[in-house]
Amino acid sequence: MKDQFLAVVKQRIQRAGAGDLLTWLEDTDFYTAPASTRFHLCKEGGLLEHSLNVYRRLIWLCEAEYGQVSDAFHETVAIVSLFHDFCKIDFYKPEWKNVKVYQEKGSKVDNGGRFDWETKLGYSVDERFNYGYHGPKSVFLIERFLRLTPEEAAAVSCHMGAFDRNPNDFTISNAFEQYPLALLLHTADCLASFIDENERV
Repeated sequence: MKDQFLAVVKQRIQRAGAGDLLTWLEDTDFYTAPASTRFHLCKEGGLLEHSLNVYRRLIWLCEAEYGQVSDAFHETVAIVSLFHDFCKIDFYKPEWKNVKVYQEKGSKVDNGGRFDWETKLGYSVDERFNYGYHGPKSVFLIERFLRLTPEEAAAVSCHMGAFDRNPNDFTISNAFEQYPLALLLHTADCLASFIDENERV
């Protein structure tokens, strides 16, 4: 999967600083980190897999909305989708957790049925760089290497939609109205997280 990621970055992103960004990634856990602690792709390499899933979904959405994606816009699509969750780099730590595994012949019973306890590798949050909201932190990390356009910065900053905002905060809807790419990235992120990466489907 790392090879796929590198191939897309090298083929699609020609912006100054891309090489330095890739060098930095080698010194982080980006290629091995989970995408979350429990919601989607809570496994080694989950963040990388999620980034590629969002990239594929965003290409699909942009083509459905606008037709053929130009090379220039494809660079933008690659940047915002592949790098949108940089805030999760060096953010999680592995830990062993006791979890209930439900099975017909489990030795214990609760409202969910028969189960046994098993020790499994999981993850918890270990924030080492407190910056604020999820999206703006990713913008900051990307811009250490690449200069983002206002549309790209808004898309990454707002990709969580209302999930990390307070009620009556209309900054997200305002950004979606001004920058349709922001809405498309948010939608691609949701499709990847809740459909492509949903193990229950």
